[in-house]
Amino acid sequence: MSEEGAGPGGWPVVVRVPVEPAEAAMEADARDAAARHSALAVRGPLFGVARQSKGDGQRWRVIVDVTHGCPQQARDALNSLLWFRAKDEAKSPAERCALLGAVARLENEYVDELTLLGARYRVVRAEEYAAMDEHGGIETPRPTDPEPLTPDWSPGAGARSPRVDAGLVLDPDAPLTPLEAAERLSLRALAYTGTRFPGPVLHDSAQALESHPDVLLLPAAFLIVERSGNEPWTPGSGLQATAHDARRTLAFALTWMEPRTRGLISYDAEPDIDAHTLVAENTHPAVAELAAFADAADRLRARRLNQVEVRGTVFRVGRVRRLLRWGPDGPESPRPCDINTHAPQAIHPRLDEHGSVHFDDPAPDEAAS
Repeated sequence: MSEEGAGPGGWPVVVRVPVEPAEAAMEADARDAAARHSALAVRGPLFGVARQSKGDGQRWRVIVDVTHGCPQQARDALNSLLWFRAKDEAKSPAERCALLGAVARLENEYVDELTLLGARYRVVRAEEYAAMDEHGGIETPRPTDPEPLTPDWSPGAGARSPRVDAGLVLDPDAPLTPLEAAERLSLRALAYTGTRFPGPVLHDSAQALESHPDVLLLPAAFLIVERSGNEPWTPGSGLQATAHDARRTLAFALTWMEPRTRGLISYDAEPDIDAHTLVAENTHPAVAELAAFADAADRLRARRLNQVEVRGTVFRVGRVRRLLRWGPDGPESPRPCDINTHAPQAIHPRLDEHGSVHFDDPAPDEAAS
């Protein structure tokens, strides 16, 4: 990837000086982080869905988190959102029919944009990237990143975690702090370069600089990255809204998933069996290895660590950013070169215009035969 210069085109950026103590501290934190991390590691695109309603002006509202690995996953999420809206919220048969018409399109077509009941829906594309220091280390959470006053480590806490993009409004005219403005301007020219990328990828990336010359930076998110020895960092989790959510994910992985992945605990074992339970029993033949994972999870919980090492593998809570390109008509959609992992398909049972669900309808292939 290249990142030189301020980039072509774009809109004027409104800069505001932070005056509140908390915001001033975040700005100082960002300045320190920029001094420590002078390089970027770009992972690739992520996809979500945004909606623009009457009266929103240039603003778009994220309704499907920009965390999906391919465009079709975002379309499927929109499919479900509209299906449940038709089932539970439609005010009339006509409104329900309009929603179900959109669902039918999403079941059969690669739809990147549709207009429905006075609102526009668009599958949007963002680049995921992380800052890196001179030693190749991915940035960890900053001191001013939100943390719960009382961390909840209970197994069911993940279900109560906030969505990564909950309530997010995409507004190209929103005022920015000086560091936010500098980052936004410096990344306007970010594009794929180099021979390791296929020609269509390079072509679409260059085209995006022209069609969507500005960028918006989405809120920071957090995930687990890991590496052994001098190998590159690899992602070990999906994106989380807070650093604590990522730590809780890591604690579970260390005691439950990693022992199973490494063959220390059978996948057929009862779900409540993990490294802690087997270490307490002290009869398992691999108890010493399991104790290393249990100890790492305990240290993570006790000290809010952002990194632990277990048996030669370093696990780190990484702080990642997402960049969404912006043009005259709003956020960028998927590019022609973006790959879908599966085709459009029916996700839910048939719902009729009266709101009745038909579970016994034959599958489309059976009905056609």
